[in-house]
Amino acid sequence: MDGTFGPRLSLKQRYVFLLCIAVGGIVFYKFWRVDPKVKRMSRVEGLRANSSQFTLEGKPFRILGGSIHYFRVPRAYWKDRLLKLKACGLNTLTTYVPWNLHEPERGVFNFEDELDIEAYLSLAASLGLWVILRPGPYICAEWDLGGLPSWLLRDENMKLRTTYPGFKASVEIFFDQLIKKIVPYQYSKGGPIIAVQVENEYGSYAADNEYMPFVKETLLSRGITELLMTSDGDGLRKHGGVNGALKTFNFQRLNMDRVKYLDEVQPQKPKMVMEYWTGWFDLWGNLHHVFPAEDMTSVVEEILKQDMSINLYMFHGGTNFGFMNGALAVDLPVPLPMVTSYDYDAPLSEAGNYTPKYHLLRTVFSQYHTQPLPDLPPLRQSKEYQPVVVHQRLSLWDSLIFTDEPSSSTTPVNMENLPVNNNNGQSYGYTLYETTITSGGALNSNNNVKDRALVFVDKHFVGVLDDDSQEVTVPDGEEGRTLSLLVENFGRVNYGKTLDKQRKGLVGDIELNKKNLSDFTIYCLDMKPGFIDSLGGSDHWVQPADKPPSGPGFFQATLHVDGPPEDTFIKLPGWNKGVVFINGKNLGRYWSRGPQQTLYLPGPWLHTGENQVTVFEEQNTDGRIQFTTVPDLGKTVEVQ
Repeated sequence: MDGTFGPRLSLKQRYVFLLCIAVGGIVFYKFWRVDPKVKRMSRVEGLRANSSQFTLEGKPFRILGGSIHYFRVPRAYWKDRLLKLKACGLNTLTTYVPWNLHEPERGVFNFEDELDIEAYLSLAASLGLWVILRPGPYICAEWDLGGLPSWLLRDENMKLRTTYPGFKASVEIFFDQLIKKIVPYQYSKGGPIIAVQVENEYGSYAADNEYMPFVKETLLSRGITELLMTSDGDGLRKHGGVNGALKTFNFQRLNMDRVKYLDEVQPQKPKMVMEYWTGWFDLWGNLHHVFPAEDMTSVVEEILKQDMSINLYMFHGGTNFGFMNGALAVDLPVPLPMVTSYDYDAPLSEAGNYTPKYHLLRTVFSQYHTQPLPDLPPLRQSKEYQPVVVHQRLSLWDSLIFTDEPSSSTTPVNMENLPVNNNNGQSYGYTLYETTITSGGALNSNNNVKDRALVFVDKHFVGVLDDDSQEVTVPDGEEGRTLSLLVENFGRVNYGKTLDKQRKGLVGDIELNKKNLSDFTIYCLDMKPGFIDSLGGSDHWVQPADKPPSGPGFFQATLHVDGPPEDTFIKLPGWNKGVVFINGKNLGRYWSRGPQQTLYLPGPWLHTGENQVTVFEEQNTDGRIQFTTVPDLGKTVEVQ
């Protein structure tokens, strides 16, 4: 006996003892290490769907979720929006991942600043929120091409959302980059991600029976281990789902037939509404959609009474900044583009303010918590800045020296196939096509203008070509005049069967007096930040005359901010149609036809002192830029 440590061990016993300690240490490190990225201990019992209720950490769990897309919200406001989500009684954040922003050119990836998805996931974890990640590759989301990058369309045989080799290879390359960033934030690694969605609403597309198994395998083979889900609306019964993933459904009005269907195909499985539509999106030329708060709340209450989990789409919509809005083609004679605002009539407004829906939902969700909900975070201040006056103008044609080298082509070339952006084509914005004409007459688009063209002869405006108006009369004149067509990509369709047909610009021949025009000079005007910044170096800026200046061109004004910058809304009465840039950031499109009449300007995008306001206007201006604290999204109509 050893008086201090008990019986003396033999050499063999000591060896076995030390071996057990070593093995135990390895097991402890593997399963209980702290991930430095998320500061949370690893766990092994994540979200499970093995009975009629979800379980998390081995205990019954109901998902009370809300969608906030990091790419639609200024990064400076991420925390504000997530705290408000949590204070409403929600425990889970859901977000899509936009492939077209993260890989703007083939093989060129961006996960920084507003696109730092790791920072977004880490923030959610630090606030005690779980995450359901919806990485696509297709996301819909009323986003250009449903989140797919336009350079895919350079392949004339491309078949999107299928196992077409060119599409499969591109998905795998993107997922190689994306998923390795996601894996450390899974529940099993100590992170907030408790579930991952396989594609999005494929039951309504269903072009390839092998596609969903392919997407599922790309996730699993790259390290996704959490619960897999699918979500479907109208396509749920037809082709929705994939083996090994929990089916969920999307709707606005509760349909018990769909609930019954899920019970039949997934007996003894939890039911979840992945998208409960709290409002709706808006289209240019239509009205602003609203969904009455009381109607919404009554459906939410019924969903919860049915023991279902729920995700509010959207909880906070945000903004389609830049040129990123999608377009709607379903049940319409021609596609109609989405507006810039993605307010969505959601519980939290575009600027992050509480609405009646928010307060009603907070009361409902409080009943599903044993502890009081967090206090409401304070509202952000907004300010009505004094109007500013345009002090200089640069014509469209004088700006062309700052574009990429123009292309020359015998026949028109669509945006996506232009030899620009490292041969990735042009994704967004405007394209200018110029050629020489020898006479006037009937200019016919043959429906080859996508989506809208302003027509000029020697820089004088003569008409508009679009889906509704396919012919313009060109006035007679001297030979050798320049015909210019300024073509705008108004947003690619984001949902439906026409994704493969979303090439923009001039997609075929244009006729003058029934003869095809030829020999084009083509300018890419995608208006990226570098281009907007470079305009300041032009010596062609002029002071406007006494009367309001006209477009097309760029118009500059200076906004002076005293003290800390605050949120505001820009309004442009007297202007027609164009795009607004603040300190080089693209706020999005405006159009006098509405419904939207103001543009959201986040305070963090301003700075104390002088701020440069640049407006690209296609035709008419008022010469003044105004500000307001009250958004104007247009006359309303209830969602049907």
